[in-house]
Amino acid sequence: LNRAQRAQIKSRPNVTVFESSYRLEWMPDAWKDVQQAGAWLLEIAADIHPDVVHLNGYTHGALPWPAPVLIMAHSCVLSWWQAVHDKPAPLAWASYRQHVARGLHASNLVVAPTHVMLAALEQQYGALPLTRVIPNARDPKAYTPARKEPLVLTAGRLWDEAKNVQALVRAAAYLPWPVIVAGDTQHPFGETVAFSDVQALGRLSPEALAGWYARAAIYALPARYEPFGLSALEAALCGCALVLGDIPSLREVWADTSVFVPPDDHRALRVALEQLIESDVLRARYAAKARARALQFAPQRMGAAYHAVYRELAAAWGDDAQHLAARA
Repeated sequence: LNRAQRAQIKSRPNVTVFESSYRLEWMPDAWKDVQQAGAWLLEIAADIHPDVVHLNGYTHGALPWPAPVLIMAHSCVLSWWQAVHDKPAPLAWASYRQHVARGLHASNLVVAPTHVMLAALEQQYGALPLTRVIPNARDPKAYTPARKEPLVLTAGRLWDEAKNVQALVRAAAYLPWPVIVAGDTQHPFGETVAFSDVQALGRLSPEALAGWYARAAIYALPARYEPFGLSALEAALCGCALVLGDIPSLREVWADTSVFVPPDDHRALRVALEQLIESDVLRARYAAKARARALQFAPQRMGAAYHAVYRELAAAWGDDAQHLAARA
C-alpha cells in the first residue's frame, strides 16, 4: 500500500487490511505466487468466516471458499491485448487464459463496470452463468470544480499503451495551451517511458490530482482500451470538458456528453482539442454536460447495488447449504 491508501484505510474504522507482496496473475512468472496467495487468503477466510468473498482478480475464484464468491472484472489481459494490438494475445498467455476462465466459471457472480467489459469477458472466456453490471463511482465531495486555467490534462498509468498518451503528446506540440500528464511513467516490469512537449507531474496523491482536475479546463483520454474510465469521471466531476477515445465502453459511460475521437487519428484529436480551446462557449457546454453525467455515478448508488447482490448471494448460499444438509 502507498501512503495515500494507508491514510484512506486509517480513516475507515470498519476496514481491516491484511497486506502481502505476492505477484498478481497478469505478471510474469506469477503462478507460484498466485498459488501461495490463494493459500494465504483461505487461511484468512477460515479466521474471519465471511458471508461473501469479493475478488478483484480472477484465478482465486476457483478456490474452495467457505462462502459465495463475487468477481469484479476491472480489466483483462486478453481483452486489453485485442484492443491495443488488434489481434488475439499470443500463446504465451495460454496459461493465463486457462486460470482466468476457471476462476470466472467457478464464481457465483461476475460483475463488470460496463456492459462492454462484460461482453469482452464472455468473448474471451465463454458465456458466464450469472452476471451483473455495476458502474464505478466517485464521491463528488472529493472532486469539485474551481476556476479553470488554460490547461489540457491527462492522468493514469502513462506506461500503459491502452491509455494512448503518446497521441496526446504528439498533439501537444501544436496546441496553444500546455499539456499536463500525471501518473506513473515506470512499468511494473521496469521499463520507463519519457515524454517531450508536455509537463510530467509523476504520480500524485488523490488530493493533489483532484487539484489539477479542478484547474484544468480540458481532460483528454484518447484511450484504445478502458473498461470504465475512473480518471474521466474524476475530471468530469471537477468541471473539465472531456475529449475521449471513441471506443464502445467510453461511449456507454458518457453517451453524448463528451467529444469522441478515434484513438489512432492524431489529427482528429488535435482538431477536437483546438476547437474546445478556441471556444469558451463550446468548452463550457461540454463541461456542464459531462459533470451532470458524472453526478449520476454516485457512491450511494454503487454501494446500494453491491449491498443488494451481497445479500442475494448470501441468501442463496444459505438456502443451498440447508438443502444439502436436508439431503444428508
